[in-house]
Amino acid sequence: MSEPGYVALLESGDFEERVEKLYALLASCTVCPRDCGNDRLKDVLASCASGLNPVVSSYTAHFGEEPVLSGTRGAGNVFFGNCNLRCVYCQNWQISQDYHGQRTNEVSVERLAGMLLELQERGCHNIGFVSPTHYAPQMAKAVLLAARSGLRLPIVYNTNAYDSVEVLKLLEGVVDVYLPDFKYADASAGLLYSKVPDYPKRSRDALVEMFRQKGSSLVFGDDGLLKSGLLVRMLVLPNGVAGVGESLAWIAETLSPRVAISLMAQYYPIHRAASDARYSALSREIAAGEWEEALGALEANGLENGFQQEFGTSNRYYRPDFTDRETPFKDVRDFTS
Repeated sequence: MSEPGYVALLESGDFEERVEKLYALLASCTVCPRDCGNDRLKDVLASCASGLNPVVSSYTAHFGEEPVLSGTRGAGNVFFGNCNLRCVYCQNWQISQDYHGQRTNEVSVERLAGMLLELQERGCHNIGFVSPTHYAPQMAKAVLLAARSGLRLPIVYNTNAYDSVEVLKLLEGVVDVYLPDFKYADASAGLLYSKVPDYPKRSRDALVEMFRQKGSSLVFGDDGLLKSGLLVRMLVLPNGVAGVGESLAWIAETLSPRVAISLMAQYYPIHRAASDARYSALSREIAAGEWEEALGALEANGLENGFQQEFGTSNRYYRPDFTDRETPFKDVRDFTS
């Protein structure tokens, strides 16, 4: 079985140089497309309220990912606190938008590296960094330190896709599986619901870079689990807010119709979307017709690879409670190939 890409980087000596270049971006922060310019090396905070040390809200075996990631022993997910977006319907809002509360979960990079080794010891199939964008340098350094101590699991970069292309280039070889959540086709939706003005452009640029690195082929191990590749998540939102059809057409035309898509039906109104009249378009679950329309867009664009959640059941399970840091998600395996 082939080893994760970061093993070759470690052996070549290039891994340390990549980490140094990533950390240099923190001095006047350009780690994400917000380009805040604050000195995070000195713990100066800006949009994501994140300084030098990473915030880890939970690390655990997670069974709610696609089956090729969760397997039988779970994905070893590390849930970072804070976020570079402000999604009004974020199911992880307890940790992504409670900045003051999450400061108590700060850890050193050395401790983060230890967590990765613990997850490997528990038998997890991979290391899944959830919302890693604003901590990409710290993530890479933790993988470097853990790799020196024997980490050999694939690295999954589970991102909102509002990523810096420069950072993604520095992560080439560090990340084995890109798992971007491709949220919106329309910039006005990104501004209203996630508070960034240029989401489609930035996310599309990021996906182009991920595709350059990984192409459209998924690499599986002898155990049937995903070891390397690009798997694009698309969450269907009510009232066409996500523009799923347009985004799928863009993927098929600009990247490849062979790109694997994970179509998700798990949306339910939570956080500000559940109570604020400004976000009334997101105040309900998706309808059966909206789900069928999204499935039709997959077929129309020849996108046959990937996964689809089961409509009408998946949103019952994806309701985490991060006050339980050990098991914020329940054991759910409701994806179908």
